[in-house]
Amino acid sequence: MLHHSKTCSHDATVVCSGYGGYRLANGSTTCSGRVELLYGGTWGTLCDYLWDLPAANALCQQLDCGVALLIPDGQSFGKGNGSVWNSTFSCKKNGSRLRDCPVTVLGHDECPAGKDARVVCSGCTGGRLVNGTRCSGRVEIRHGDMWGRLCRSHWNLQAASVLCHQLNCGYAKSIQTGDRFVDGNGPVWRDAFHCEGTESCLWDCAQVTLGNPTCSAREAATVICSGLAESLRLSGGESRCDGRVEISLHGMWSRVLDDDWDIKDAHVVCRQLQCGIAKKAYYLPRSERGTGLVGLRSVHCAGNETQLMLCKTSHSQTVPTGVAEDVGVICSGSRQIRLVNGTKRCAGRVELYHDGIWGTVCDDNWDIADANVVCKQLECGHAIKAFVSAHYGEGSGQIWLDDVNCSGAESDLWACPSRAWGQHNCHHKEDAGVLCSEFLALRLVNGNDCAGRLEVFYNGTWGSICSNRMSQLTAITVCKHLNCGEGGKIARDFKYGRGSGPTWLDHIECTEQHSALWQCQSDPWDPQSCDNRAEETHISCTGRKETTTPATFAECPNSTSCSDREKLRVIGGEDGCSGRVEIWHQGFWGTVCDDSWDMADANVVCRQLGCGSAASALSEAAFGEGTGPIWLEKVHCKGTELSLWDCPTKPLFGKNCDHKEDAAVNCSGMTETTASPTRADPPRHPATNTMRISTPVILCIILGALLCLVLAILAGQIRSARAQQRGSRLSYDPFSEAVYEEIDYNLKREKQGMTGLSDSYSESSKTKAQFYSWDSNEENGPGATQEVSPLPGNILEDGYDDVTEAPGPKDASLSEQNKQEIIGIPEESDRNKDSQTDWSPNVSGNKNSEAEKDSSPALENTGYDDIEELGH
Repeated sequence: MLHHSKTCSHDATVVCSGYGGYRLANGSTTCSGRVELLYGGTWGTLCDYLWDLPAANALCQQLDCGVALLIPDGQSFGKGNGSVWNSTFSCKKNGSRLRDCPVTVLGHDECPAGKDARVVCSGCTGGRLVNGTRCSGRVEIRHGDMWGRLCRSHWNLQAASVLCHQLNCGYAKSIQTGDRFVDGNGPVWRDAFHCEGTESCLWDCAQVTLGNPTCSAREAATVICSGLAESLRLSGGESRCDGRVEISLHGMWSRVLDDDWDIKDAHVVCRQLQCGIAKKAYYLPRSERGTGLVGLRSVHCAGNETQLMLCKTSHSQTVPTGVAEDVGVICSGSRQIRLVNGTKRCAGRVELYHDGIWGTVCDDNWDIADANVVCKQLECGHAIKAFVSAHYGEGSGQIWLDDVNCSGAESDLWACPSRAWGQHNCHHKEDAGVLCSEFLALRLVNGNDCAGRLEVFYNGTWGSICSNRMSQLTAITVCKHLNCGEGGKIARDFKYGRGSGPTWLDHIECTEQHSALWQCQSDPWDPQSCDNRAEETHISCTGRKETTTPATFAECPNSTSCSDREKLRVIGGEDGCSGRVEIWHQGFWGTVCDDSWDMADANVVCRQLGCGSAASALSEAAFGEGTGPIWLEKVHCKGTELSLWDCPTKPLFGKNCDHKEDAAVNCSGMTETTASPTRADPPRHPATNTMRISTPVILCIILGALLCLVLAILAGQIRSARAQQRGSRLSYDPFSEAVYEEIDYNLKREKQGMTGLSDSYSESSKTKAQFYSWDSNEENGPGATQEVSPLPGNILEDGYDDVTEAPGPKDASLSEQNKQEIIGIPEESDRNKDSQTDWSPNVSGNKNSEAEKDSSPALENTGYDDIEELGH
């Protein structure tokens, strides 16, 4: 950054003498390098015998590069090839402009070794401490060109420690300072910084301003940092309380090496950093060893010292890089919690960092009280839902807690009753998850992905956003947020309909610096922000989302209604049942490596997709190479699992496979389901076009038909055998034989006087009478009711019961019934007619009715005379 004199003008013919500006050259970033001065129209290296950290700090701030972190040795950033300006840089006030700082040019002499000015600035801008000391005071942040105090409603130690680190002031010792530092007036910014504690700059933390409550000027955030005097830090870890030990001596961060590093030494480090007690003292592996200056060697502590410098130590000069004695510490204060695989904060799988290892929580007894503690601990409001069965995907490695039983009042999850750390009876398919009220998502509805009515997800509910005071710049910010291009406008025709839920926000104001709607200022959250539905916001963006853009967290696979099915898809095939296998993980679709990929794995995928069984398991990117991450390799399914997530796998992050090894499947058929495909799923054709019948289904149909045929044949044979058995038994029953023969004889004699009857009637009637008689006697027993004839009354059976009783002439009406049945059987058409009505010999329409009337007395008398004789 150059600061030109107001009294000089630069053109092709005029070269101004005097100060022209400063810059950093040959550095690894724009905020580090060798200091160069533009003087007399020529850039040259600044040679300053009095160059120190305060001067470097002033330069970094004026170059909008934060604060000076260190002054490296003379070998850093090389030597310039141009002029060397021997001069003295000094600024007495941090607020001075560089052009106002006095510069004395001493000449073009060669600069002695180590005297040329060099600096490494933090590169972090927009944060400072005022009304206190360099490392304590009221927190102020900058929006654009305007500084303002930060509201303390969301201020915590983790964010404060990041700011202290950014200002090169160590770590945050306290944020509870009462009314100290808060005097004064000015704007109050309501930004909330959600930091993990390892960020280099405050602006690297997740930032949410939208909907935050208002603050008064006296409700400003404050902090007291530890400062740099013999300060310690732990770098490269998962928190500020674990990692490689480094010490600041004379304004320079240096390594700590030891040949006999133990838990006593580690205790002192943890105590000095206010990180609890030491859980582990270790030497760093070769890949994590430090480089550069060595500040301490051979540390020997008794364990009760308050600072590492009070232990017996020896100082050392620079040693060759990569020495094995770099030491590390894991303090009890490093224990922390996070939510994973929810793509944004405040939703995801619960993971705990304990003893230097991340691990999950088992879902046994996991409920809303446990989830509430997690949400409160993460400053994510209250719990909306407690998830079980690895809703946000399976973790890996350690399972730290099981049978968690919180009351809801605990401040940390590990303060709740549970089994001991690491003791469980679970698998990762039981990993617990949460959805908290502070989870935010954005969408446009009733149009398409990039046009519609604007809605925000908050407190577990979708609601509208009001358009009062909304500018086109806010609409553009929404479009950027949704990856819908760089342009957008507020639609005034209200063609996207009215909402029905809450109206969450109003008076949203965004600036050009905002890349997401969450960073914009607005009124606090209120479910009745709009006066009426006409104030709802409708936006149309100029761009369109690419088809490969993953679904947002508000939709699958991260919403509360998503399933494992919706986190799996196949791409590149003709339909939704063949193609390259892709899974959703950590907010992105990725592929599966084909190492060990076989039919068992493919069968699980096809079944999970509702596509029947696998026809083939394909490898080597059979449906084309995918893009993005490769999430899994060496999947080992048995083939009986209901979901791919139930199979043993090895997580992969693109190291051992590339996309030419993407796994794929070709499924044999598609099972219709009622679930609609998600946006991430490829479009499906109608089932009539894509239905494929699998070979097992065809075989089942054929075998079923053959089985039915065999059963029918067996049934016929059994029935025939039973009939033959009855016939053989009849030959040994003289009484039954005599009755049959006599009836047949009488029928024959009567038939001779009848007209219209078949000559073959006697044989058929005899056979039918035998069949029905034995069915009645054998199967149903005496007195049982039979339905072997469509005619009412089961007359033949009753007649044969009467034969055994040898009735007298008074039963003449029964004999009449016998005659009616026997005459009614021969004609199928007549039988069908009779079966549909209450049949009677007097009913018209029977062509033999008159003959029956004439012959009935003779048949009745003869039959019963014969029966009486047989009865003697």
